[in-house]
Amino acid sequence: MRTLFLQAPTFDGFDGGAGSRYQAKREIKSFWYPTWLAQPAALVPNSKLIDAPPHNIKLDEIVAQANDFDLVVLHTSVPSFKSDVKTIEALKAANPKLIAGLIGAKVAVDAEGSMTQAPVVDFVARNEFDFTVKEVADGVPMSEIKGLSYRDAAGNVVHNEDREIMTDMDKLPFVTSVYKRDLEMEKYFIGYLKHPYISFYSGRGCKSRCTFCLWPQTVGGHTYRTRSVAHVIEEIKYCMKEFPQTKEFFFDDDTFTDNLPRAEEIARELGKLGVTWSCNAKANVPRETLKVLKDNGLRLLLVGYESGNQKILNNIKKGMRVEVAEKFTKDCHELGIAIHGTFIVGLPGETKETIQETIAFAKRINPHTIQVSLAAPYPGTFLYKQAVENGWLDVENAELVDENGVQIAPLHYPHLSHSEIFAAVEEFYKKFYFRVPKIASIVNEMVRSPDMMKRRLREGVEFWHFLRERQGTAKAA
Repeated sequence: MRTLFLQAPTFDGFDGGAGSRYQAKREIKSFWYPTWLAQPAALVPNSKLIDAPPHNIKLDEIVAQANDFDLVVLHTSVPSFKSDVKTIEALKAANPKLIAGLIGAKVAVDAEGSMTQAPVVDFVARNEFDFTVKEVADGVPMSEIKGLSYRDAAGNVVHNEDREIMTDMDKLPFVTSVYKRDLEMEKYFIGYLKHPYISFYSGRGCKSRCTFCLWPQTVGGHTYRTRSVAHVIEEIKYCMKEFPQTKEFFFDDDTFTDNLPRAEEIARELGKLGVTWSCNAKANVPRETLKVLKDNGLRLLLVGYESGNQKILNNIKKGMRVEVAEKFTKDCHELGIAIHGTFIVGLPGETKETIQETIAFAKRINPHTIQVSLAAPYPGTFLYKQAVENGWLDVENAELVDENGVQIAPLHYPHLSHSEIFAAVEEFYKKFYFRVPKIASIVNEMVRSPDMMKRRLREGVEFWHFLRERQGTAKAA
């Protein structure tokens, strides 16, 4: 079938693509590649991928193309679900014969509920959906497709048996060929990555059991399934040829350092190519591995610290000791590896005192940049189940973002309110960045590079506007 893969228009500046760990509007505008849409698109000949938010494509522009397609597949999320369904309604109004399906964690964990809420949706592809979607596009009868939930002729929702999880990841074609065909790479930018950048997965799944983390608990699984080193390097070489303007490559694997020997092997091959690269990592990589990575082009690690309180780390099953994270960070500083550290406020066990403890921890270890998120209980995660059972979350009012797409604080505890958790984000940022040493390092960075100066000034303005929006959200709450 003539197939459209679509990341639909939604809140202004909303990063809802499958590459984003939290579907929300950021402190500064940023966009990840829609990798999990591009992957099935790479399997379907003559398909088209439209990633509306970063390209500023409006709904009417997409609806005007409705009759060019037989099938449309949207990636959806809890925050964007209602908006995505409205997009499908508009497309079907223009082309009543259009078959519409959804993919993503939201429908993977609640296929029945999602289809009940959205009668306009013809099917959802559960869990790991690449080949499920390909079979739909190939015209295989829906009753024969594993991993599919669909409406039969009578309108009843039918759930087929699950699809087996993939083990041979080299069967997947390069997603970057779809980037080349359908996307404008300069539209994708992340504050802590060089621009323009390219990101893709070298493997799926994560061995860790963090209770809040969406992808391993819903789509990716807890086994780290990897592409061969040769296959990964082949895609890098393809990108070097097709995207010569690339300043940095980012491996978006949940935890690229889950397999240390493989990480070192890939690094050595990247070193031969002379490229700059970064990846997600856990804060326990030994110094000897860090040195191998750094010596072969590693620039930055994206590290999920979450909290500086050991009890909270235990509560969320992080599998990390605070002192190990501190030594790892010290090693990175000494080796010249930049760190973008991510933190979460409002996790189980959080108090006013632990928030201050985490802020002090962040200042002490001093990553190059930070991201502070609000604890988000996505359906399908252990955190969501725990929050419902303990009364920390009102299921009937479990929105994760406000009407502007900005994160809200959905969790609350007897000793810590929604508003106190929400306010902690701004306090965290101010106490981390408005320090003389940190301000001095940012100024020095800007002085050394006119391009960086322009970028940081733009981000500063965006961040100020973001704080204004958050203050509006707080008043509304």
